[in-house]
This record gives sequence, C-alpha cells and structure tokens, in this order.
Amino acid sequence: MYGHIYNIIVAAGSGSRFGAELPKQYCLFCDRPLIMTTIERFRDALPGSHVILVINESHAEMWESLCREYSFTTPTTAFGGASRWESVKNAISTIPAPITDDTIITVHDGARPMASAELIRRTIAPVAAGAPGAIPVTPVTESLRMVTPTGSTPVDRANYRSVQTPQAFNGRLLYEAYKIPYHNEFTDDASVMAAAGHTEMQLVEGDPQNIKVTLPADIKIAELFNSMR
Repeated sequence: MYGHIYNIIVAAGSGSRFGAELPKQYCLFCDRPLIMTTIERFRDALPGSHVILVINESHAEMWESLCREYSFTTPTTAFGGASRWESVKNAISTIPAPITDDTIITVHDGARPMASAELIRRTIAPVAAGAPGAIPVTPVTESLRMVTPTGSTPVDRANYRSVQTPQAFNGRLLYEAYKIPYHNEFTDDASVMAAAGHTEMQLVEGDPQNIKVTLPADIKIAELFNSMR
C-alpha cells in the first residue's frame, strides 16, 4: 500500500550524552533494544513501505548479533557518516533510482520509539497531496529568552514551535537538496530543504509523547507512555 515510501531511521550516534555502556538506540526499551521498537512503528504504520536503518559501521556486527538474539528481521542498512547530514545522505544513496515526485522519503530519529501510526500518517499526508515537505511540531510551553551580546531579552513563545521527527518530503526534492554542500546550520532535514529554496514546509500537529531519548530517565518516561497506549 505504501510501496513508494522510504523511511530513513538515523541511529548512527555514539550516544555519548546518554552515559551508558551501550549507545541509547541499543539499550533495552520494553525488554529489547530500543531501535527495534522504532523500526516496528514504521512497519506497522506504513505496510509495504521500505525502512533504511542508518547505523555506525563499528556497530554492524553487534546489530546483526542482536537481531539473531531477538529474532528480529533487520531492514536495509546504511552506514553513518561524520555528521547526521552525511548519514542521511548515505541512506538516500541506497534508494533505487529513479527517485521521483511520487516518492516520499521520511527521516526519523532512531531514539524516538514513541512515534505513533497516527503521527506518521499525519506527517506524510501533506506530501502525498503535493507539499514539498511536512514537519510535526508542538507548542513551546516554557518561557523563552534570546541571548544577545549585552544580555538577553524575552521573546513571545507563541511565535515558536518545537520540531519533531519523522519529517516527510517529496523524494526528488530531498534528493536534490542533499547535493548542496554541508553547512553548520543543517540541524535537520527541513533545514537542508530550506537551503535548497524549499521554505514552504507544512506544519502538522506533533505528539508530546513522541520524545527523543537523550538521558537514561527518558527511557523510563517513554516506557510509561507506551504502557498508557
């Protein structure tokens, strides 16, 4: 049903901020490596779509061993690069040609295991309808200040949104955007698209439970959210 969709799941990080022996994507979440749940979210939400898992090349043997241990079928894998941008670029290069306007590419953080089927489908819907891209966002709930050379000033949080993944894009446009040389301001794939001139991204409603696991306590929070579904 969703055969023209490629879901890139980026899980090539070292997890240095996580502070555990294993990178966060391989730590246990609901009794198995977290990344397996992330992959299954897309398999369940978009049957027939293609998943491309980006991992660190040094983790390849460990990942194969974990798949055997947990009887898990690995998707197509690509190796990460020196930056997230390079990792996504490597994954895009594995997609068979031609990448056309009918191709949809999503990009998701491997450490977000709580992306619901509703959120995933809600994000791809504008792209399927012709938008160049779509981004899930949530309102900012805390006060914000902008740091200036002389101190800081308050800003109106109503003018800002927090950005989540997955982000979805017209496949051809994203492929072309990733031909642009790397810039430090490329914090996500929407910023790469913006640099290519595609600033009209559609914003869709995000999900507060779609948290990114950064610290060990975040896994416990995500497991609590999972138990509530």
